[in-house]
Amino acid sequence: MPPSVVALIDHAVLSPTQTDADLRAACTMCMEVGTASVCVKPAMVSLAGELLAGSKVVPSTVIGFPHGGTTTGTKVRETEIACLDGAREVDMVVNIGRVLQKDWDYVTADIRAVVEAVNAGGAITKVIFETGLLPEDAMKIKLCEICEEADAAFVKTSTGFGFVKSADGSLQSTGATENDIRLMCKHTSDKLQVKASGGIRSYDDACRFVSLGATRLGTSGTLAIAQGERGEKTESSAGY
Repeated sequence: MPPSVVALIDHAVLSPTQTDADLRAACTMCMEVGTASVCVKPAMVSLAGELLAGSKVVPSTVIGFPHGGTTTGTKVRETEIACLDGAREVDMVVNIGRVLQKDWDYVTADIRAVVEAVNAGGAITKVIFETGLLPEDAMKIKLCEICEEADAAFVKTSTGFGFVKSADGSLQSTGATENDIRLMCKHTSDKLQVKASGGIRSYDDACRFVSLGATRLGTSGTLAIAQGERGEKTESSAGY
C-alpha cells in the first residue's frame, strides 16, 4: 500500500471566526483520519493539546501570523508561551517587508531567535516564506539558506492568507505552486524539509505536491483529501 498523504497533513484551524466547537470537531476528524497535526491559533493550543492527548496527532501553532510583522521579541515570547501550552510544532512567518527590502541580517536574526526558542521548548520550527508575495526566486533561495543555517526543520510556502491584486484589481489568494516546491526542494538539504501550504483542496493536489518533494502539507481540505485517498466521492473544500 502506498504511504498515506493524509498522514502528512497539518490540518488548519486558523480562520479568525473558528471557535472551540470548530476545534473540537477538527480534532475528532483528524484523529479519525490520521493527520500529522492540527495547526491552531495560539489561544487554542492548550485545548488542542487536551483534545489530542493520547493520539499520534500533535498540536501545532503559528507565530507572527499571518503577516510576520511583529517584533522578534514578540515572536519569541509568543513561541515560549505556545510551547509551554503544549505546541509540538511551530510555524513562524518571516518578516515579509524585511525580506522584500533584503534586510538579510534582520531576517536571519528573526528566524534564528524563534528557532532557538522553539528548540528550547522541545518543538520543531517551520518557517513560512509567503512565496506568493516574493517577486524574486533569489529571495526564496536566500531564505532556504538562512533556514538551513538556523537549523529549522521545515521551510513552508504560504500562510494561506496572503493576497495579491489581479489585473482587474480584485484580490486573489496566494498559495503553493509547483515551481516554488521544486525551487525549495532544490535549494534545501536532506535535513531541511519542505511544506506545501495554501490552495491544496483535493487528493490529486496533495499527491502532486508530495510527488514534487513536499513532506508536509498545510490545508483545511483534509476531509476531502482523506475521502479521495479512500476512493470515495468528495465534496469541494474552501479555505486554507
